[in-house]
Amino acid sequence: MALRVNSNIKAINAQRVVKRNLGSVGRELERLSSGLRVNRAADDASGLVISEGMRGQISGLSQNVQNAEHAANLIQVAEGSLQEVSNILIRMRELAVQSSSSTLNNNNREAMVAEFASLRTEIDRIAESTTYNNQSLLVGFGNRVSESLSTAVTASNTSGVKGVLLSSADAGTYTFEDTAGDSQLTLGNGTVTQTINVAMKLDSGSVATGATVVANFDRLGIQVSLAGSGASNATGSYAEGDLNGQSIVIEQGTGGVFQVGPTDRAVNRIEVGIRDLRSTGDILNLDEVSMETQGSARQALSQIDSAIARLSNERGQLGAAQNRLSYTIAYSENELENIQASEATIRDADVANEVTALSRAQILVQSSTAMLAQANVSAVSALSLL
Repeated sequence: MALRVNSNIKAINAQRVVKRNLGSVGRELERLSSGLRVNRAADDASGLVISEGMRGQISGLSQNVQNAEHAANLIQVAEGSLQEVSNILIRMRELAVQSSSSTLNNNNREAMVAEFASLRTEIDRIAESTTYNNQSLLVGFGNRVSESLSTAVTASNTSGVKGVLLSSADAGTYTFEDTAGDSQLTLGNGTVTQTINVAMKLDSGSVATGATVVANFDRLGIQVSLAGSGASNATGSYAEGDLNGQSIVIEQGTGGVFQVGPTDRAVNRIEVGIRDLRSTGDILNLDEVSMETQGSARQALSQIDSAIARLSNERGQLGAAQNRLSYTIAYSENELENIQASEATIRDADVANEVTALSRAQILVQSSTAMLAQANVSAVSALSLL
C-alpha cells in the first residue's frame, strides 16, 4: 500500500465512522430522554402519519368520555329534582283521597286547599330553579315533539304511532308519504327527505298483533315506533297507508344535544328532550285541579294520577338516556385504551432496546475514536524516510 501524507484515507474512514456513531448515540439519548421512538418525521415518516391520526382519535375519544360524563351529571340533576316532584304529587294525591271522603266538610277542606296550592307552587319553584351550568332543565330543554301539533301523535288511534324519539333532529314540520302496497315509508321536512323500506317489519302490510316495530329515519334523526293491534301502551295499530299526510312537529328548544362521538354525524350525538314540567305545563297540567269540594277532589284523583304517570314516563326516558351514556362511556374507554396501545407501539420508545442500542453506540464511539487516533499516527511514519 502506498504511503501518502496529503490524503490519509484511513483517518478519513475512521472519522466518518466516528460521526456516524456519535449520531447514533445522540439519537438514542434523544429517544431515552423523550420516551419517544418517533420525535420527528424523519425518524419514521409513515409511522408519524399513522400515529398523528391516532392521536387525533385519542384526543377526541377522551373528550367524548368527558362529554358523556357531564351529560350523565346533567341528567342526574334533572332526575333528582323530579324525584322530589314525584313525592309532592303523591302527597297531593293523598290530600285528594282525604278530601274525597264525606267525613270532611268544605270548611275542613280549606286547610287542604291551602296546602295543595303551596305544593303546586313548590313544583313550579323546583322546575324553575333546577339548572346545570346556568341552563334551566325542567321548563323545556332540547328539541321535543309537540304532542298537540303532531297529527301522527294526536291521531295515534288511527296512525298506530306509539312514540317518537329524536336524535339530533332539526326543528320543523315533518310530513309522511305512505302509499299502501309499496312497502315504503317517506318522511321529510321540505329540505331533507328519507325513504325507508318497511317490508321486513310488516306482516301482510301491517304490524303484527301485539308487536311494536321501529321506523328509523337515521338521516333525519327521528325514530317512530309503530304498534300492532293489541300492543301494550298503544291506542291504535299501523297498516300501510295510515301515515300518509300525517305530520310530526318538532319544537325548537335550548340544549339537549350531547356530542359523544368523534365526527359530525347523528350517530355520534345523543339527544335528550325534557318538556315543561311546571304544574301549569302540558305534562302535569295541574292548574285547574281543585280540592274545594268533595266532587272536585274526586275529579282531581284522575288528574293527579295522569300527572304521576306522565312524570314517571319522563323520568323513565331520562333513566334510559343515562343508561345509554353509561354504555357510551364504557365502549369509548375501551376504544380509547386499544387505540392508545396501538399508537404507543408506533411512537413510544422501547427502553430496553434503546438502552442496548445506546450501549453499543457508545462502545463503537470509543473504539472508532481510538482507531482514528491510530490512523493519524500511522502517517507520521513517513518522517522516518527523510
